[in-house]
Amino acid sequence: MILAFLILIPICGGVLAWTMESRHPGTARWIALAVLLGNLGLTALLVPARFDVVSAVGPFLISLELAWMPALGIHFHLALDGLNLVLVFLTHFLGLTALAAAWTEIEHKIGFFYFNLLWVLAGIMGVFLALDLFLFYFFWEMMLIPMFFLISVFGHANRTYASIKFFLFTQISGLLMLLAILGLYFIHGRLTGRYTFNYLELLGTPLSDVSGMLLMLGFLMAFAVKLPAVPLHTWLPDAHTEAPTAGSIILAGLLLKTGAYGIMRFVVPLFPKAAAAAAPFAMFLAVIAILYGALLALSQTDFKRLVAYTSVSHMGFVMLAIFAWNQLALQGALIQIICHGLSTGALFFLAGALQERLHTRELGRMGGLWAAAPRLSGMALFFALASLGLPGLGNFIAEFTILLGVYQVSKPLAVLSALGLISAAVYSLWIIQAAFHGPPQPKLVLADLSGRESAALLAMLAALVFLGLYPQPVFTAAEPALTHLTRTAATQKITEAVPAPPGENPHASP
Repeated sequence: MILAFLILIPICGGVLAWTMESRHPGTARWIALAVLLGNLGLTALLVPARFDVVSAVGPFLISLELAWMPALGIHFHLALDGLNLVLVFLTHFLGLTALAAAWTEIEHKIGFFYFNLLWVLAGIMGVFLALDLFLFYFFWEMMLIPMFFLISVFGHANRTYASIKFFLFTQISGLLMLLAILGLYFIHGRLTGRYTFNYLELLGTPLSDVSGMLLMLGFLMAFAVKLPAVPLHTWLPDAHTEAPTAGSIILAGLLLKTGAYGIMRFVVPLFPKAAAAAAPFAMFLAVIAILYGALLALSQTDFKRLVAYTSVSHMGFVMLAIFAWNQLALQGALIQIICHGLSTGALFFLAGALQERLHTRELGRMGGLWAAAPRLSGMALFFALASLGLPGLGNFIAEFTILLGVYQVSKPLAVLSALGLISAAVYSLWIIQAAFHGPPQPKLVLADLSGRESAALLAMLAALVFLGLYPQPVFTAAEPALTHLTRTAATQKITEAVPAPPGENPHASP
């Protein structure tokens, strides 16, 4: 029942925080902190001694299946393997970071804020753990409402526009996924006589070329919007810019990752043939996202908007790696998911800290901040270097591994995507130059990082250094799950759909 508790505790904790705040002001923060620390402790109990046991149904370490609506083939089915174990840890880690960012920033409707924060984290954990497609869709939609309120109620000047745009993009694409889920449900039922939403039973459902492609696109649209993939990314900069700091951390660090997880877990294994046919186009779009996101980041003057466009570029690497679909590329994608969440989440944390102190996000109104706040400036330099992929940090391991995996599939795409690393160096260093160097603003008084802020950022710094120097624990944990996913889609390898120059073997082993 630990898997169920990981979701139920934040749900109950959110309700408790909302109700207790009106009676005892200030308690909502401490309730949220206790909930996230307790959940992190529960997750630690799930770390097994071995990850290399792969059963016939996959490398699931623990599972929970309860009848919900058995007449309709709907079960409350949660399962944990090395892949989503890593993501559940990331969810709690960034949840605590968001809590640290919001501790003094949120001053009105505090109980309602922490209610929404805990509920969106519960929805994200449900997405990572659900193996029943109806339950997965339930949690997918559950993420939407609390994030909408985090932006629309607690955001900045244009929060109404940004929240409605976010809602429309995610809701419409989510409805397309629901239609695809129902289509797969009925096709499988007609063919086998068993109507079910069980992911493990739906794997391998025979589909015609047309139906397979249509159903795959229904899933892919929902995940591509969340990722976000170009040209479905336009909601992201507005949402990031107007969201409170905690909302931006959750958006960048976790909500985008649900899109990547969905493609890895559902799109390719459920529809291997259709995914193979779509792989060249998807990889081409991923390269466009890498370069286009970097180019747009270079033209921004708003700190948060600049960091938002870097997410488009970095998540392009994840999409490229997933559709390359070999073990090396998928390992790189997982490290990128983690490290992007840490580095970009930290940059949003710092952008929020600057806005709280200076009441602006405009880089043109900053400058010379290093002398006034050396700890804050040093942290910004570290996470900017992490974002550009400095060797010795986790982002470098991620992008280097992705490029190695993609190179085995398509050399031209690997070379083009590598250009994004050059752009990353330019925009990352531009942030530091514009905000922290140069002559200081007249009469500038800037408080440096507090102990709470320093502790949160130091934890993220330590994680990035650890993953940069010793990523093997993550590789070891996720390897059986990734191996099972690649074998599940072995009926039609993704790499067969990607053209390679004459004489090259696109299926060479990593």
